[in-house]
Amino acid sequence: MPALACCVDAAATAPPGYAFAGDSSLPALVTFTGVPPATTTTTATATTAAAAVEGSSHWSPSLSAALYKVDGWGAPYFAVNSSGNVAVRPHGAATLPHQEIDLLKIVKKVSDPKSVGGLGLQLPLIVRLPDVLKNRLESLQSAFELAIQSQDYESHYQGVYPVKCNQDRFVVEDIVKFGSPFRFGLEAGSKPELLLAMSCLCKGNPDSLLVCNGFKDFEYISLALVARKLALNTVIVLEQEDELDLVIELSRKLSIRPVIGVRAKLRTKHSGHFGSTSGEKGKFGLTTTQILRVVRKLEQMDMLDCLQLLHFHIGSQIPTTALLADGVAEAAQIYCELVRLGAHMQVIDIGGGLGIDYDGTKSTDSEISVSYGLEEYASAVVQAVRFVCDRRSVKHPIICSESGRAIVSHHSILIFEAVSASAYDTPGMSALGLQYFVESLSEDARGDYRNLSAAAIKGESETCLFYADQMKQRCIDQFKEGSLGMEQLAAVDGFCEFVWKVIGVSDSTRTYHVNLSVFTSIPDFWGIGQLFPILPIHRLDQRPAVRGILSDLTCDSDGKIDKFIGGESSLPLHELEGGNGGSGYYLGMFLGGAYEEALGGVHNLFGGPSVVRVSQSDGPHSFAVTRAMPGPSCSDVLRVMQHEPELMFETLKHRAEEFGQEDDGMANAALAGSLADSFHSMPYLVGSSCCLTAMNNGGFYYCNEDEYNAAADSASGEDEQWSYCCA
Repeated sequence: MPALACCVDAAATAPPGYAFAGDSSLPALVTFTGVPPATTTTTATATTAAAAVEGSSHWSPSLSAALYKVDGWGAPYFAVNSSGNVAVRPHGAATLPHQEIDLLKIVKKVSDPKSVGGLGLQLPLIVRLPDVLKNRLESLQSAFELAIQSQDYESHYQGVYPVKCNQDRFVVEDIVKFGSPFRFGLEAGSKPELLLAMSCLCKGNPDSLLVCNGFKDFEYISLALVARKLALNTVIVLEQEDELDLVIELSRKLSIRPVIGVRAKLRTKHSGHFGSTSGEKGKFGLTTTQILRVVRKLEQMDMLDCLQLLHFHIGSQIPTTALLADGVAEAAQIYCELVRLGAHMQVIDIGGGLGIDYDGTKSTDSEISVSYGLEEYASAVVQAVRFVCDRRSVKHPIICSESGRAIVSHHSILIFEAVSASAYDTPGMSALGLQYFVESLSEDARGDYRNLSAAAIKGESETCLFYADQMKQRCIDQFKEGSLGMEQLAAVDGFCEFVWKVIGVSDSTRTYHVNLSVFTSIPDFWGIGQLFPILPIHRLDQRPAVRGILSDLTCDSDGKIDKFIGGESSLPLHELEGGNGGSGYYLGMFLGGAYEEALGGVHNLFGGPSVVRVSQSDGPHSFAVTRAMPGPSCSDVLRVMQHEPELMFETLKHRAEEFGQEDDGMANAALAGSLADSFHSMPYLVGSSCCLTAMNNGGFYYCNEDEYNAAADSASGEDEQWSYCCA
């Protein structure tokens, strides 16, 4: 272990900016030996990667891939390319080298000004990859087809996508289009979701299922029956027993023969947050007693043939196939019993639960990992259903699943920019300054200083730490009493920080300020502690020199990311080029395509990110942006909270006219233009690519002269949306 030195005299070597001096009673150079450095990594992999960061003078993209575990959570869709950028493999394992898409090139294309061929969109940004979405659907279908063929299963798989995971129009339309060849359908849990599902499935395969889950009222059931009348393959799944009465009543009034399913409360469940909706105490579903009453009532109404589907759900992120098989086997027994009781059963719907390996560990005891792949999942389901049905001599049912998270998570990437970084700044101090500082201390604090020096001679690091902390607290007390100045307080901070660094307990983690709202874009991290892979999308051919946490733009202490995959409390990061405010440093959050957009709110009135749809192309950059949508403006998010931006603008414009210069119409017009631009811009910070230039416009700033001239010209005309004219 290398020796560590603590300097307490002017003759000793001091840290940069320091020349320590004290009275003649203080010892000179003190050397600590054998003091272990602080360790924060928690796994062998993390320790190895950290050692590589510290000890290697060379770096490579492959080392970054290992450090950020890209090959674990990212395969087969994400990798680090030879340029040190994150690359997308849109067709999974079948992607050819020339088809890989460089994420940094997408960001540049999207954020560059239109004048240089860009799209001029502002970050943060969601990149949607429909090719990845298509590959996920096909991979899930292929996994079940392989399991069915290899196990001589005598029916087929027919999945549905639960639109609650991501209700975006183009995501749902893509799923219907890509899934049409194999009758892939949709699942809805509310009236708006049912409406969008009905509309989308009008263009889908007529055999695709439309599964209606969730709590239902008169309107919901009426709408579901209308969907049946529109020749959509609609199944009304009973979540509560009293829903059956409404189904019977309305189906008779509308003269529509319904197809009914029941959701069973299984005994099987898994522990943790994602299993809380399952089991006998679960929020949804019917007990065996209630299912029997449903069967009897349908039989009395001569409608038992309408009961055709059994649904269950044992929780999201099912960790093992053993637990999965246990739940499926229990449900299959209920299915066979319903057949025995006379129901015309056709489908067993195993619900969601197909997990995502967010950290790449293939762990069985983690809520952010699973120990299986698509093929193992499908094989376990088919085997469990086949075994039970064969024993009971029941015809094999159609197998349906509602695997939303597994379908959409990979296809969406959130890109955001680090705009600045902060760290503890140790203040400099001259020899004279230190002497003045020591003399200004109280007698007790000076005693702590002497005791610290004595402990340093003996190599007693813990004692040094104790007296440094005690001295600092005494100085804080002096400052609060008014007997110690701010300069002296800063000096003791610097001195103690140096001692902590020598001992090896200093927290050198930096805070990187990112142009993002955690509450809007990553609500699951804030709400339930869900972790997602986060890493820089470029500069991965360079060794990350620091560790940091991410702090967002919101005025909320929870608006930070300080937990990362692998059990880490900080993230390896690079120094910002050119310092704070330099060229862009872009990070990506991956596997967030499910739930995050649907759950995001408008905390601090930050709206959603800009969104682009990017497809693989044979062009020079391997991609084409097929759709681009700027994020919500300040006006948009204000309207969400019932404000009226146009009236707000008029109020502020009249105020500006009242207090402006009466004879300077150009300045007043520029002011009005600036106000209007503020309403029409996104709430997030303007990126580093926009160079603000001061113009002679009464103190207002525009990105370039053209914008200023446009504001001035508007004095005699109208803007695209609001007039800048002064009355």
